[in-house]
Amino acid sequence: MCDFLIKLFNFVKFSSIYYRNKFFIRLILKINIMIICWFSCGATSAVACHLALKEYGDKAQIYYCETGGEHEDNKRFLSDCEKWYGKKINILRNPKYKDHFDVLEKRGYSHFGASCTLELKKKMRYKLEDEHPDFEGQIFGFDISETKRAQRFKEQYPNSKPIFPLIEKSLSKSECLGILQKAGIEIPKMYKLGYNNNNCIGCVKGGIGYFNKIRKDFPEHFKKMSEVEEKRNFACLKDHNGKQLFLKDLDPNRGKDVVEIMPECGLFCELEFFG
Repeated sequence: MCDFLIKLFNFVKFSSIYYRNKFFIRLILKINIMIICWFSCGATSAVACHLALKEYGDKAQIYYCETGGEHEDNKRFLSDCEKWYGKKINILRNPKYKDHFDVLEKRGYSHFGASCTLELKKKMRYKLEDEHPDFEGQIFGFDISETKRAQRFKEQYPNSKPIFPLIEKSLSKSECLGILQKAGIEIPKMYKLGYNNNNCIGCVKGGIGYFNKIRKDFPEHFKKMSEVEEKRNFACLKDHNGKQLFLKDLDPNRGKDVVEIMPECGLFCELEFFG
């Protein structure tokens, strides 16, 4: 049957029938239909992509949206994962912006969704979806603790055809870290520094404890974000009374960075899915 289909395709691909019906023929023969796997340089997405490769083989193609604001160790982690996968990770980047600071300076920020996520990640996803309209599904690294958020994402973006392998296998973030360790892959530097995500350094989704830790670990990034706040007249933080809290006014002793939870930055703004 397979030989027959190949001969049929070879016969029609040079004919006018092919050019009039190439989309239909491609669907029949499953040509160029793929699974899009999103890698974020975080532990959960790394394991989710690995599971996808085991499940879908060559149909699984891995993509990473580079923002320019990541820790330099991400290049090492990405390279290690490529060796683990035995497959290249395709890097996407929005050429309009240098990094997340550049986006925020030009477009500002809303507490209902970060413009940096839109410009540096969501638009890259939309572009890829447009280039491959017949994709079969997309792999996202939601872990078992994020089941409700995954459901809300699925309801809001049904055309993204999301697949959540970690939830299907009931895997947590800590278990993903263990899987990486067992595979001999050193975890990203940001985790080692005590952060529970591997977002851009100085992520607008962070809270009081997070930014005071950034102040200590990456003072130049803290200073840059403070300057962006002043320039755009917006604050990343809100005080207990709901008023904007600018970084220049932040008490260095406030917040507990070890217990503060913030989401891994993905291809949408996770602020949409809290509650």
